[in-house]
Amino acid sequence: TAFRSGDDGVAYEERVEKSITRLENLTVPSIAVVDGAAVGGGLILAAVCDFRLATPAARFGIPIARTLGNCLSLRNAGRLERIVGPGPARRMLLLSELIDGEAAERIGFALACLPPEMLESRLQEVIARLRAGAPLTISAGREAFRRLACGETRDEDLVSKVYGSRDFAEGVRAFLDKRKPAWEGH
Repeated sequence: TAFRSGDDGVAYEERVEKSITRLENLTVPSIAVVDGAAVGGGLILAAVCDFRLATPAARFGIPIARTLGNCLSLRNAGRLERIVGPGPARRMLLLSELIDGEAAERIGFALACLPPEMLESRLQEVIARLRAGAPLTISAGREAFRRLACGETRDEDLVSKVYGSRDFAEGVRAFLDKRKPAWEGH
């Protein structure tokens, strides 16, 4: 892309935002698996996923202060700060520091840091755990986090949908019957 003016940068960031928002607004959980560099836009894509699995070889950061000389949009800076915390976000952006998979796990950015040969089995474990959960509860939880990130405070629609669902009635019956619930997503 040729950038001739600041307006070109604004248009570019708007296009990037559309892609990131699509990933963020998925109705199902998302998992990033990183074995290598996830920097710049790659870091933001990983950050908007619900979970991240990494290897020790993973590298996360926004080194644009020493490479391209562009900037993060306010939304992406906010995403980064919310996910990794203010200190690591400032170090990544202002000092161009990269963190590895082990550091990402320590600060809670990565769900786990594993050798590459263990990634697939851990990924399958996480997927199985998500599939075993109540779909409406997981969906409402994801939407609640999205709304909080945007400063929204209304949740009546989420609460009503979940509490009024057949799944909630099933969950209560299963709990009283001391058995596993059979979720339907309705």
